[in-house]
Amino acid sequence: MKSNNFRDLLTVTKFTMRDMLGRKSFRISTIIIVVLIVLGFNVPNFINSINGGDFSDTMILSDPENLYNGALDSLNQAEDSLGYKFDISSLNADEIKAKVNDGEVSSAIIINRGTENNINLNYIVKNSATAIPPTAVLDTLNSLYVNLQIQKLNLSAEQLAKISPEFQVNIEQTEDQEVGGNIFVMMLLSCVLFFAIYFCAYQVSSSITIEKTSKIMETLVTSTNPRTIVLGKTIGIGLVGLMQIVLFAIVAIISAYSFLNAELLENLFDMSSFTPYLAIIMIIYFILGYFAYALMYALTGSTVSKPEDIQSANTPIAIITMIGFYLAYFTLTDPTGNLNLFAALLPISSPFCMPLRVMMGIASGWEVAFSIIILVAACAIIAHIAIKIYSNAILNYGTKMSLKDIIRTYKEK
Repeated sequence: MKSNNFRDLLTVTKFTMRDMLGRKSFRISTIIIVVLIVLGFNVPNFINSINGGDFSDTMILSDPENLYNGALDSLNQAEDSLGYKFDISSLNADEIKAKVNDGEVSSAIIINRGTENNINLNYIVKNSATAIPPTAVLDTLNSLYVNLQIQKLNLSAEQLAKISPEFQVNIEQTEDQEVGGNIFVMMLLSCVLFFAIYFCAYQVSSSITIEKTSKIMETLVTSTNPRTIVLGKTIGIGLVGLMQIVLFAIVAIISAYSFLNAELLENLFDMSSFTPYLAIIMIIYFILGYFAYALMYALTGSTVSKPEDIQSANTPIAIITMIGFYLAYFTLTDPTGNLNLFAALLPISSPFCMPLRVMMGIASGWEVAFSIIILVAACAIIAHIAIKIYSNAILNYGTKMSLKDIIRTYKEK
């Protein structure tokens, strides 16, 4: 009997996978997303080509009154920290503006003496609508000018050191538990998990409803039991979704290393905290999170009989999904707080939150184990409810079932 159930489960899984892979909408959407990924990683190259291919973060510095006594060249030694290459120019204001307007340089600063003790710094950009003055450069110019004026007072080295000491900033935390990891990578992985779980699970609801309207379900129901149908469709769509995500990840990685600057990759995509243990945890939470939401969507899919009703029927589950994601996302501001731990244990948010706690190195073994046990129990409860309602409502071709109808259907034998 168990052998027959397993064979039926495998049959439904294969049928679902073939059906998903054979859909024109699935293939077209996959191709579109792949193209968008490649185009997204090419945005910096597109910007460069639009600007003639010569655009760079080069800033012109002009000191026509020689207020800095030729000391502006020293700024190029701090190019990495300031984010600009500096062109110390003797061009006049009109010529400098022409270079900025033509895209030969990104911006310029023209230095002039103002009234009394003021120094005017005119920041030149092509369009001021979204222009933000470079605070680090302006602070450096201010410090450089002050130091030059101090040196004119002929003070000793000790006096100069007392007047302008070097400030060293050290970050210390009061909590014993240290937090590590790349925050950008954490948020990126959280978003990837959210969209992967959400969109894969959503397909379960759509697939069940479409098959009800096409009467395919009648054939399935007469050949196997509802439990096998629900689990088979959930597994089949999950496997297809996982393959799709792996494809997107491979395309994204290849595109990133092919089109992005190596320094940008090193700074933004620091994967030093990505360990085999974290990879295993992410796979576990993806599978369990997907099953939890997919079974909820299977429940809503069995309560409607028309494809146009899917969206409204799925709204409550979509709201729960958003609450779970944002609960995990916003508690990242206080990762060692009780609310973040609560989000890591709550079944609707743990798939998005616990992998991030593991990456940050703040998740203990008992927290991970307890979270997985709760999530497995939640999946079992949801599966029991979904399969029972599915069994009683699967041949319902009437109107969309209300909450009262769902409860009554669940109580039926």
